[in-house]
Amino acid sequence: MRDSNEAGTPAWELPGVFHFEGQPIRYGSLGDGSPLVLLHGTPFSSIVWRRIAPYLAVHRRVFYFDLLGYGRSEMRAGQDVSLGVQNRLFAALLDHWGLDRPDVIAHDFGGTTALRTHLLNGRNYRSLTLIDPVAIGPSGSALVQHARQHEAVFAGVPAYIHSAILRAYIGGAAYRPLSEDVLQLYMAPWLGAEGQPAFYRQIAQMSDRYTDEIEHRYNEIRCPVAILWGARDAWIPTERGRALAQRIPNSTLRVVPDAGHLVQEDAPEAIVATVLDFLPKVR
Repeated sequence: MRDSNEAGTPAWELPGVFHFEGQPIRYGSLGDGSPLVLLHGTPFSSIVWRRIAPYLAVHRRVFYFDLLGYGRSEMRAGQDVSLGVQNRLFAALLDHWGLDRPDVIAHDFGGTTALRTHLLNGRNYRSLTLIDPVAIGPSGSALVQHARQHEAVFAGVPAYIHSAILRAYIGGAAYRPLSEDVLQLYMAPWLGAEGQPAFYRQIAQMSDRYTDEIEHRYNEIRCPVAILWGARDAWIPTERGRALAQRIPNSTLRVVPDAGHLVQEDAPEAIVATVLDFLPKVR
């Protein structure tokens, strides 16, 4: 599959298919060497790593995938796409790939998924890098709070209204304005007869109970942790990053200036530089 309109940006490939409880999950990998896994958040897909993965793949074998109900993985009516299922998917994928103690980089809901997989499913990581993760409740923007209560109404709005909502919502994740090409990359999976209801489905299933289940266990994390946080994150305030760093023993926090929640767009170089500095120090 090819997923890029940006000039000079390589096409984003997800050639692999893993069937999780009968549902196809799309994934890919780049490079060679020790394994490193990338987890995206919401409302994004693995394409959020397209400017970062090629640089990390010079040093590692980089795995990436679309969460259940996101991107090119299956979307269907009645599907459980909550954070209660994504950690089971991630644990199953690690087993499918044969990975034990990979380095993991996770953003937003991907951070929740990585933390839940570690603490609830017993999977070990060599290191964990968290980028503006959903880790401490309460969470959810004004749109999330409202749409969660009225899923059917939002799922049925005219397509042009839905497109306008998507554009405003996704655009608000970045500090710097996103180009039209980039907006289209992020919006594309959520458009059409399949994508529009899938967008509101994942919102309707958001719940703080998935972080409540693990918040009291952050002192049990069994690997080095680096935390990056956009100083201009309008979705999750920087104070949550500082609170999270205090709860995870021996973690480090780096606040990225002039970056919003979507650090991958505002400052991809900060992610690459932090990871390439952090990983060699991990024992």
